[in-house]
Amino acid sequence: MAGTSMRYFEARGLTVNYDRVRAIADVNLAFDEGQVASLIGANGAGKSTTLRAITGLVPLAGGEVWFDGARIDQLPAPRRVEIGVAMVPEGRRVFPQMSVRDNLLMGAYARKDRGAIASDLERILVRFPRLKERLRQGAGTLSGGEQEMLVIGRALMSKPRLLLLDEPSLGLAPLVVRDIARLIIEVNRDEGMSIVLVEQNSRMALRVSQYGYVLETGRVALEGPSDNLLNDPKVKELYLGG
Repeated sequence: MAGTSMRYFEARGLTVNYDRVRAIADVNLAFDEGQVASLIGANGAGKSTTLRAITGLVPLAGGEVWFDGARIDQLPAPRRVEIGVAMVPEGRRVFPQMSVRDNLLMGAYARKDRGAIASDLERILVRFPRLKERLRQGAGTLSGGEQEMLVIGRALMSKPRLLLLDEPSLGLAPLVVRDIARLIIEVNRDEGMSIVLVEQNSRMALRVSQYGYVLETGRVALEGPSDNLLNDPKVKELYLGG
């Protein structure tokens, strides 16, 4: 890539097929270190597939993924976690029979710096005081909002440099959605973490991000600074309720 200016993260021409159906086609994303980028769009637009392509959970039919100057799309998914790419999947997938503490520690399974894990766990619990109150409680007994905090905390335990969030507000009450939005802003601000946020709550996504992409039927239909998209008539009509 000599002679070209690389962004911190770049997805170039991502194309994914499910059987013979094209899920995403020629999707291009790029942002700088420390930015929050949002992906909005209707159900089935290809938002989650894009995240799964970035993390290696689905094979690419075409395209490349570059992270911090290195091409990573040829790496297996566990190796991408090791170099700092973590994903919080849709649906709050906790280990229900395990305690909150053990769920959090599962996030550190690939780490080699074993001595720092205890201090990082304490730091996560300071950020999530409700989890600290329920540390020995079974994860399956938590509320939906608490489970979302748990899966985000578990991802943070892997010490990511790039955090991918898939529909973190799905099915949560408005007050809890506000808490999740505030958490995303704080993690980005306090830790300088780069974040890709996939959301159907388009207004929330654009408010917490600096740059946004609108996906329609597997393609990027529109992109730009989040403030601009918030005021775009088409985005307002289709995704923000007019």
